[in-house]
Amino acid sequence: MTLSGKILIVDDEAVLRQTLARILQQAGLEVTIAENAAQALAFLQNTRFDLVYMDIRMPGMPGLDALEAARALQPGLPVVLFTAQPDLASAVEALRRGASDYLLKPLKPEVILEKTQSILLTQRKERRKREILAQIGSLQTELKELEIGQVNSSALEIFSAPDVERYLKRGALTLDMHTRRLLVADRQVSLPPASFDILLVLTRHSPRVVDYRTLLAEALGYQVDAREAQELVKWHIHHIRQAIEPDARNPIYLFNLRGVGYRLVMD
Repeated sequence: MTLSGKILIVDDEAVLRQTLARILQQAGLEVTIAENAAQALAFLQNTRFDLVYMDIRMPGMPGLDALEAARALQPGLPVVLFTAQPDLASAVEALRRGASDYLLKPLKPEVILEKTQSILLTQRKERRKREILAQIGSLQTELKELEIGQVNSSALEIFSAPDVERYLKRGALTLDMHTRRLLVADRQVSLPPASFDILLVLTRHSPRVVDYRTLLAEALGYQVDAREAQELVKWHIHHIRQAIEPDARNPIYLFNLRGVGYRLVMD
């Protein structure tokens, strides 16, 4: 079995960390290990992972709290919790908070590999669906502009660029989808991976309003109800406004239509 993807393993037991890492590396996966929740969250701030395996009982921040913090940083990130002390209540709570699965120690190599393969395959399918939806959205926008005979300057830049699949531009914003970098005018700005994806969707739809659920689904493949989607998006909007607005408290580019969604206007 040969797989590909980035896996984060979080457990305070060094032997288990190394054993699990070796099993997954031999299957072709790129593995990062963390010995506690704080270290794991630091990795998640800067690196986008495809899957996290995490012990539910660790010193410091408990696994359930770490689960919520991890999914706040990367909504839609699959997190599989495991424990040596089975507890139905904690299993139910883990799934309620968004865990993809709940496994019991000792972990069997064949179970880990089957679970990893299943989750990564689902992730690839969701990413492909988002790519297709984004392409459809871009084509619909272009078609609408052609029908009314008005192609604005920012759209013209996008479709006439030498590498149309790499750069997306709106006004002073340039998103490099290969390096996942953001330029505001000539200034390079850092954004967390999930926030970059949120901005990418807003930019593609600009200047139309994107409702909360669509924003999460297209950016991160995360299907939730409207209220939860609104709460999850807020964190990323905060990061984006800090990056692109002259004054994040008084936005002039990224607007909230209360109860509906967000609208990016850069022209």
